[in-house]
Amino acid sequence: MRDAALRPDLFDDAALTRLRAVADVTDHVLTPAELNSAEPHLAEPHRGDATSHATLDPLADVDVLLTGWGAPRLDDALLARAPRLRAVVHAAGSVKPLVTPALWERGVKVSSAAGANARPVAEYTLAMVLLAGKRVLEAADAFAAHRAFGGWALPEPRGNHGLTVGVVGASRIGRQVMRLLQPFDVEILLHDPWVDDDEARSLGAAAVTLDDLARASDVVTVHAPDLPETYRMIGPRQLALMRDATTLVNTARGRLVDTPALTREVVSGRLRAVLDVTDPEPLPADHPLWDAPGVLLTPHVAGSLGNELRRLGDLAVREVELLAAGAPLEHEVRAEDLRTTA
Repeated sequence: MRDAALRPDLFDDAALTRLRAVADVTDHVLTPAELNSAEPHLAEPHRGDATSHATLDPLADVDVLLTGWGAPRLDDALLARAPRLRAVVHAAGSVKPLVTPALWERGVKVSSAAGANARPVAEYTLAMVLLAGKRVLEAADAFAAHRAFGGWALPEPRGNHGLTVGVVGASRIGRQVMRLLQPFDVEILLHDPWVDDDEARSLGAAAVTLDDLARASDVVTVHAPDLPETYRMIGPRQLALMRDATTLVNTARGRLVDTPALTREVVSGRLRAVLDVTDPEPLPADHPLWDAPGVLLTPHVAGSLGNELRRLGDLAVREVELLAAGAPLEHEVRAEDLRTTA
């Protein structure tokens, strides 16, 4: 992982105790700088070895790699240094920055904690959808500007009763968002080319085209994977179809939204936006979105932070326990999954 400071955030004492019950666990966190260094790692002697420290490649005896954000790409050169490697358990979200075809070609299993990371993103999204429905961001700005209850008005509709929420992508996060929305008096529309009408109904949503979702929604929230075919899928056409005062929420990837087209719409005051991701990221300091009316920019905070990281660590430990027991992984990622997931 990118630095050793991440480990105590991911794994508390209880999690480390569980790990040590099923595996020999190194106390040293390998950073990319160490792995890429030409200097050999000073390894502890093997258990029962009375000799002094030996200089060994830190990957030489590894059966399972427990990785996190910032881990290096596992290419042929790195994998050649880990001849015993059986599995990579990623205590973070997407494995795409990490994996290469060489992993699966060698029969190495891959697991991801993306399912655990989906929960806080869905919770952030739910909060922003409900705040958008109540026009809270606009109300706060107007209240601060006028410092009085009178002299200003909010655009319609106001409130969440009967709100129409358009969900773009039935991903892990998209599905959790739809689940979290169920207790509220809202209508859910879903666009996902891989989901048919029956499955959409089982998720509490109506399956629609992307254009129809844009036309009908009060809030549009983006949860599609970052793929070549989803690049700028929310473009000038979809934005133009949105009704005045529609709010676009993006917690997926900035590349899914046409930033120049969105900028024109929000600077004009016609649309609103809540963006936890942008393209580019971060935006240049002089970009119009920083000061555009009805826009909230947050610094990629929807995913796991602080105590939420423990969910990722707990899931990763559970996967290692399953490996040790010879049981199937619950969150395995297969090579073919990368074509349709984040």
